[in-house]
Order: sequence, then structure tokens, then C-alpha cells
Amino acid sequence: MAEWRLIERDVADTLGEGTLWSARGDAVYWVDILAPALNRLSLDSGAIERFAMPEPLGWLAERMAGGFIGGFQSGFAEISLDPLTITPFGDPEPHFPDSRMNDGKVDAQGHIWCGTMDMSEAHDRGALYRLAPDRSWTVVDSDYRVPNGPCFSPCGQWLYHSDTAKKQMYRFRRTETGATEREPFIQFGEEDGYPDGMTVDAEGYIWVAHWGGSRISRFTPEGKLDRAIAMPARQVTNISFAGAELDRMFVSSATVGLDDPTPYDGGFFEVDCGVRGLPTHLYAG
Repeated sequence: MAEWRLIERDVADTLGEGTLWSARGDAVYWVDILAPALNRLSLDSGAIERFAMPEPLGWLAERMAGGFIGGFQSGFAEISLDPLTITPFGDPEPHFPDSRMNDGKVDAQGHIWCGTMDMSEAHDRGALYRLAPDRSWTVVDSDYRVPNGPCFSPCGQWLYHSDTAKKQMYRFRRTETGATEREPFIQFGEEDGYPDGMTVDAEGYIWVAHWGGSRISRFTPEGKLDRAIAMPARQVTNISFAGAELDRMFVSSATVGLDDPTPYDGGFFEVDCGVRGLPTHLYAG
């Protein structure tokens, strides 16, 4: 039976998201979008560091050349830690100053896929972007309220992406230049909460965090529910496999909007799920 463990720390996340395993750093990173902050957990020592950010940070991607790329409210930026430096280099939506980035991931070809959204969640003006290694970007899809969880099948054929507000996960067919043939893949019900961040394991099964659903779920490559793991946090947000064997799962959560947060809401967890994940790809730019 799966078990979870709360990672003890001094502060809960307002909006924990964007979990990322760094093999190079032997660390798990995740963002607190609204704090705003970036967290780092050393798997060797168990130490946690929290870096204050100048504006909302939706995701973090590791670079082949060292350091990271971050998806901020104002656009893309290089991030270096120890010491902290942030160098912006592009904003895909200067015409929407009240929008921000929300969730992103690198594919096997070294591109970053990421979504944007209206901060107030009042408009369907979010988009799915692909940032190429030459740092040019293209719009892959549009009309999102809350884009979440880009992830990829192990074979590279499929891209999965959700609109959390619409409770809909989509599946795209990957192409050399992007993705096409978007189709509804999993429609979530009222009892499920909302599909948030997600990842794919080594067997090609899709793991989904349930905002408002107090659980994470595993779906088959055909989109059928395989299993569910109850979590003590109500607003579960993102999932990542980590460790040398990729057999350690970490899960983030959020307190935003809760009038009565428990000690588990906004917590960061390790979950014993019994399966392995896929390696973290590095951005080639």
C-alpha cells in the first residue's frame, strides 16, 4: 500500500508547483508561484533552501549548459543559484501584462513547453508555447483558462496537456515542428476535483495531481484510471520522480484560497508509489 511522508520545513507553500528533479544537483526543485519563491531540497542532506523571487515564477527548467530557465510573469529568464542571478531574455505576451506562466517541461529534443494564463482566471486567453533551443518561441495551442502539466509519452509520440478550469486533459500528436491533432483525452468529473500538474512514468502511465481532490491518480496510456493515492493536502498540484533510480516521487500542494489550512495543506511530500519515472530532460538553449 502506498504511503506518503510530509517533508518537514518552516513554511507552507501558497501555491507550490513545478516540481523538478536535477540529477546533476542531486536535488528536487519546486516553485511557490505566489510567494513568490523557489525551493530546493537536497536528497543527500535533506536540507531545504528557499530563494525569494522578484515576481511570480511558474516553472523551472534545467539547462544543458548549466543553470536554469525560469518562466516568470514577465517572461523567460536565465536563473543561476549560489549566488542568485536572474537575466530576462524574452516575453511572449507583453500585450497581456496581467498574465503569467503556469507549468512547463522540457522534451527529449531540448525544447521547453509551457503555458500562460490570466492571473485572475477570468479569461480564456492562455496559450501553450514551445521555446526552442535558439530561444525563439511559437504558439502551439490557445484559449486556455488554466494550462497545466505538459508531459510526454516515453516513445515521444504524444504530448499531454490540460486545461484545469475545464477539467479536461488533451492529447496531441507530436511532430518535428511541434504538436497537432489535439483531442480530448480524459474528462474529469465533479468528484475528481481539477486536473493539475502531471508526469509520465517509465511504463508510459500518466500521473495526475488533483486540485480539490486530495489525491494523485495514475492513468493508463489509453486514459483509463489505474489507481489513486489519497493525499492529506486538499489542493495537490504537481508530481515528479527523483533519485538515482528515479523511484522516489515528490508531490507539491497549495494553501491559496483556503480559509482553514491544515498542517498538510501547502506541504511537500514524498510518496512511495512503487514505480519508476523518466529522466529529466535538459533545455538545449
